[in-house]
Amino acid sequence: MKKSSFLTTLAFSLMMLFTVNVNAQEFPGLDKSPMDAASFPSSYRVADKAVKIVYSRPQLKGRELSKLAPNGKQWRLGANEAAEITFYKDMTVGGTAVKAGTYTLSAIPGEAEWTLILSSDLNVWGSYFYNEANDVARITAKATKGEDSVEAFSIAFDDKGTMHMAWGLVRVSVPMN
Repeated sequence: MKKSSFLTTLAFSLMMLFTVNVNAQEFPGLDKSPMDAASFPSSYRVADKAVKIVYSRPQLKGRELSKLAPNGKQWRLGANEAAEITFYKDMTVGGTAVKAGTYTLSAIPGEAEWTLILSSDLNVWGSYFYNEANDVARITAKATKGEDSVEAFSIAFDDKGTMHMAWGLVRVSVPMN
């Protein structure tokens, strides 16, 4: 009788121990501006990348793009943490030479062109701590209008290595090689 009682108590204790551990860990829900990455070459099967961008994807949700990323003001190029771009080799970005390394990537939107900013500041949240003195390069890129609206801010590379950004009807392209 004692052996049966001991085994029952032991089984109950182990069950409670595992139940408490399982329930103790809570995971957050999906972020409203989920993190994403774009790279070149774009194929997931190619491990030898030339460039990779990690950024968050805010959504318009009925809001005006001009309010979220105002023309003439430095913008973090996404949401949450500042976007980070890693060049795995020395490259030319929109005609500007850039050394291999990791930089934050932000922009100053404009009606006809955007200024992309590569900064040596890393691991920063948003644009609140932007320091122009730490700019490594500024690249001017032409802004155009697309036919279809893109709800979530998006970055993609084409087969030639040109980075394309889209949000709402705005399109910005920057050649990289």
